[in-house]
Amino acid sequence: MFDDLRPHIADLRKRLTISSISIVVMFFVCFAFYQPILDWMMIPVKHALPEGTSMIAVEIQETFFTAMKVAFFAGFILSLPVIFWQLWLFLAPGLYDHEKKLVIPFVFFATLMFLMGASFAYYIVVPIGFDFLITFGSSVVNVLPSIGKYVGFFTKLMIGFGLAFELPVITFFLAKIGLVTDESLKGFFRYAVVLIFIVAAILTPPDVISQILMAVPLLILYGVSIYIAKVFNPAKKEEEEDE
Repeated sequence: MFDDLRPHIADLRKRLTISSISIVVMFFVCFAFYQPILDWMMIPVKHALPEGTSMIAVEIQETFFTAMKVAFFAGFILSLPVIFWQLWLFLAPGLYDHEKKLVIPFVFFATLMFLMGASFAYYIVVPIGFDFLITFGSSVVNVLPSIGKYVGFFTKLMIGFGLAFELPVITFFLAKIGLVTDESLKGFFRYAVVLIFIVAAILTPPDVISQILMAVPLLILYGVSIYIAKVFNPAKKEEEEDE
């Protein structure tokens, strides 16, 4: 059995190596521009800071490691097309020839949906979530957020929402190869609701507002995924043609 898995393990190692190299290269490129990237990352939360204050660095090395986090995050985002391309190449041997031709649409829409999820987090979730967290109790204490903590929360939210928005793309792929149907997704809905709220609680800051802001779009995307499975499942199409 191990001999049968050896080629797949070698191919997986190759795909991970290429993806990692892409991220490392983009990391060094982005590290040279970490300041404007960091300024962009701080825009959604600046209005929530008390007037006349700014973020602080608690530890001496915090600014350096924050710059590394910023560069890694930006490098990861820029490497998304390469990562999704390598993912498709790893899955391609198990696909039919007509399915292998979907590589460009897959890479395009997977990247697009990730960016849409990250944009939703940037323009809606981060401003609302951090406004609540910073202003809560501000009449009692002066809130001076740590830049390292903020960047950690920010990147977690962006990546979390980006991955969450991949649900329709994953459903399309699974429906296309006949692994899911709209009926199976409908039957799993009650469990999906629970899982969605669990995922939202894990990927968002510990406040109800942020969790709801992630859970609601995920529920909508799950509904969209049901429709996608209904349209693109080949078995479903054959049944409709027979009728």
